[in-house]
Amino acid sequence: MGDLFDFWFEYKYVVPKGYVRLLGKLAELRDSGIEIVCFRGNHDMWMFGYFESELGIPVISNEYILMVGDKKFYLHHGDGLGPGDRSYKMLKRIFRNTLCQWLFSILPPRWGFGLANFFSSRSRLANASYDEQFTGENEWLWQYAKEMEKREHFDYYIFGHRHLPLDLEVNERSRYYNLGEWLHHRTYGVFDGEKFELKTFEA
Repeated sequence: MGDLFDFWFEYKYVVPKGYVRLLGKLAELRDSGIEIVCFRGNHDMWMFGYFESELGIPVISNEYILMVGDKKFYLHHGDGLGPGDRSYKMLKRIFRNTLCQWLFSILPPRWGFGLANFFSSRSRLANASYDEQFTGENEWLWQYAKEMEKREHFDYYIFGHRHLPLDLEVNERSRYYNLGEWLHHRTYGVFDGEKFELKTFEA
């Protein structure tokens, strides 16, 4: 559901180092016939075809609507949705602008990756306290799901972005889930054909 990497930018002939074992495992799963879909997150939105060409994994930039049996899913990384967070929404427009991406791409990779990793780590530290707090009715993605539900019904709204595992009622027929993250909570979502639920990975 996005933010698979702390930072990812695909130069024409260069991709970030340090993810060989992860990419190898994804390739192994895909080669065994398991379907995988990857979402762009705010930390790894600069995916330009490497996953598709090298791994056979499609990358989703925005929402992905999925029907499984009679259940309807709305899936999205979640960055920039809902009210508030205006500064990030402006940054997202800049980051997704093709001219800005081209300008960044002409930096030598050593400079580009160094600069991006510096700001990425600062962002993670600055948002650490917020990431661990449930903000009640001020949860932007929960609010977004409630507004969406007024226009179109979905049984499940599944998001990443927010690093806190959440399972909240949108209305009597719909639920909002945030999958959390792997560093501390180790949470993931499972749909068994009838219901969706959050689980915690135990080694």
